[in-house]
Amino acid sequence: MEMNSNQTSPVLTDPAPVNNSRLSTYSGLLPYPQAGAAFPSGKYVKIPRKKPGKLDDVRSNGWLDAMKSSSPPRKKLIKDFTVEITSDDTDAAHRSWMLKYPSALHSFNQITDYAKNKKIAMFLDYDGTLSPIVDDPDRALMSNDMRSAVRNVAKYFPTAIISGRSRDKVYELVGLAELHYAGSHGMDIMGPVNHLAADDHSNNCIIRSTDQLGKEVNLFQPAREFIPMIDEVFRTLVENTKGIQGSKVENHKFCASVHYRNVDEKIWPTIAQLVHDILKSYPRLRLTHGRKVLEVRPMIDWNKGKAVEFLLDSLGLSKSDDVLPIYIGDDKTDEDAFKVLREKCGGYGILVSPVPKETNAFYSLKDPSEVMKFLESLVRWKSKQEED
Repeated sequence: MEMNSNQTSPVLTDPAPVNNSRLSTYSGLLPYPQAGAAFPSGKYVKIPRKKPGKLDDVRSNGWLDAMKSSSPPRKKLIKDFTVEITSDDTDAAHRSWMLKYPSALHSFNQITDYAKNKKIAMFLDYDGTLSPIVDDPDRALMSNDMRSAVRNVAKYFPTAIISGRSRDKVYELVGLAELHYAGSHGMDIMGPVNHLAADDHSNNCIIRSTDQLGKEVNLFQPAREFIPMIDEVFRTLVENTKGIQGSKVENHKFCASVHYRNVDEKIWPTIAQLVHDILKSYPRLRLTHGRKVLEVRPMIDWNKGKAVEFLLDSLGLSKSDDVLPIYIGDDKTDEDAFKVLREKCGGYGILVSPVPKETNAFYSLKDPSEVMKFLESLVRWKSKQEED
């Protein structure tokens, strides 16, 4: 398919690094400069359903490679037998990686030694962290034991869930009213009303609301103006993927996602090109990827790292030297939060992964079961501290 030279290709990379000033996160929300006009008035551009072209776009920019590597397989099929990959080289690489990113369980005493006389603030991803990664996102349910562990953590530490899902959906899945919730990769935050920056009504990104318990809260939604555009892209994606077996499209209010986990790998280039073609008409949207999912997001300077900064400010913890933020997550989108904790907030990022990955985290955990053990250990440690 030939690209019109007047069209703008969708942005396929992450935005520029976060600004060094925490408080600037609330004012620096303008979209990145793009070729093309701003939102058209009245009707948005309608995208007719069409077959992708030669797939040159997604192949030349490495997008297919990123899709294939977004959730690396731990097993491979040889003839009719499934075997574990346990070569000496693989084992040596994993040992080397664990030296660089040691287990948060094995390093628990080191973490708590540093946490003494500090106030811990806990930030948690949902999928792959509190719940297992499953074929159907609607069945990614956290166990009752995990829910109990998170509830107990929230009794001792300010605790927030920061998810790519919509805020309403992740609250429905977690079901704990005592937590703070940030959905759509931090573009929809429900936070406390107890800080000057968060209480600034001159900022039209913030509106006053009430939570599930009737308590007054602030809703921070820096991408609110994009909702009609995301809705339109969502409907177009649903229409254009309805013939692709195994695909699933979700509307997370401030972003839309296309899951391809259950799609035949031979069809992945078709899905990638389809999404790429749709976004050519939306220069203010960008494309990112997670675990077997393509995500369409507004082109604003906002991510999970800035969501952590905003919540720390809202909780009145951003200007204190005796705060230890801890963020646990498993996906590429969590790297922004890991980076902020490493470079600006003096906190610890913990990557959940059974395989080696490049990361900005300090520590690692293998899977949600280890996340639960870590949370339970943290509660026991704090409880004992208070008893002493």
